[in-house]
Amino acid sequence: MEKDGFTQLIDDSNVFFKELAQNNSKEWFNPRKDHYNENIKKPAEFLGDVLAEDFARLSGMTWKPKLFRIYRDVRFSKDKTPLNAHLHLLWSQPGDNPLAPAFFFGTEPGHLTIGFGIMGMKGEALTAFRRFIDRHGDTLVAQMDAAGMTWSAWGPDPLKRVPAPYDADHSHSDLLKKKGMILNVEMDESWRSAPGGLVAAIRDRFERTLPLQKLMQEGLR
Repeated sequence: MEKDGFTQLIDDSNVFFKELAQNNSKEWFNPRKDHYNENIKKPAEFLGDVLAEDFARLSGMTWKPKLFRIYRDVRFSKDKTPLNAHLHLLWSQPGDNPLAPAFFFGTEPGHLTIGFGIMGMKGEALTAFRRFIDRHGDTLVAQMDAAGMTWSAWGPDPLKRVPAPYDADHSHSDLLKKKGMILNVEMDESWRSAPGGLVAAIRDRFERTLPLQKLMQEGLR
């Protein structure tokens, strides 16, 4: 099957990021910066724009795409390697609602990942989330399973104990300990031969989260 532009994006980025992982320095990257910008960054930004339109049509809400920078923020990290050897895209809803979920796509050699949820919460938002888990935990888990997603290790570390006022033996005690709600799924290679390619595969995964989105809109008020 002939490659479309986004298949080429994944293939080019796999080669580029594999080499970058083995040569993670600005000295290696700077002579290749134009290649990154032209063959990876620009197509990825276009992918973000295309899918933002699809997400808006499917959900009836506005989604703003963001391509994360290749440069790492190493100010507070023990790991001082300067560059990210992966590509991450995030679609979020405009505004300052701390309980509005986001949608995520990540690619690196050997992995294509879809994510959905809220990265981190605190204060009143975290209180509302725990109340949501207490009331709708069963439905949340069922819809998460229907969407083919599992809880991710991304985000802040969970509490060691179930927070008050919930019982330690609560049926969703593990979820009440969390400070974020990040779900993810690893994509296989079937998108390469499927109609619509990568765009259709990501769109399908987003569409599967629509019941979750509705549940969260209604339950996280």
